Amino acid sequence: VQLQASGGGLVQAGGSLRLSCIVSGYTSTPYALGWFRQAPGKEREFVAAISWSGDSTGYADSGKGRFTISRDNAKNTVFLQMNSLKPEDTAIYYCAATYRFGTLRTRKDEYDYWGQGTQVTVSS
Repeated sequence: VQLQASGGGLVQAGGSLRLSCIVSGYTSTPYALGWFRQAPGKEREFVAAISWSGDSTGYADSGKGRFTISRDNAKNTVFLQMNSLKPEDTAIYYCAATYRFGTLRTRKDEYDYWGQGTQVTVSS
């Protein structure tokens, strides 16, 4: 499975960005896709996840009300719309896929495949 993330950039506080992640190379569909982020000197943390069917989503408290995860089945793409960005949202954002069924996963060790990351920088 390959994941290709894009859409990062430099934005002022209060601005918006939409990240995209194209999923390819799978023979069976993952159960869910997730977004994580890692700031310098910090652990990689969960941001949001969505089931492959799109009928279930989950968010970390840090992004609730500001971030929206969605997917386009036809394009095998998952999106992360980020609004009202804050300087503390600055990080490398990674998309990931998990084949662990049952519930949406929030731990990075429960994801099986990772993309290369895209840098998001929010200036104050």
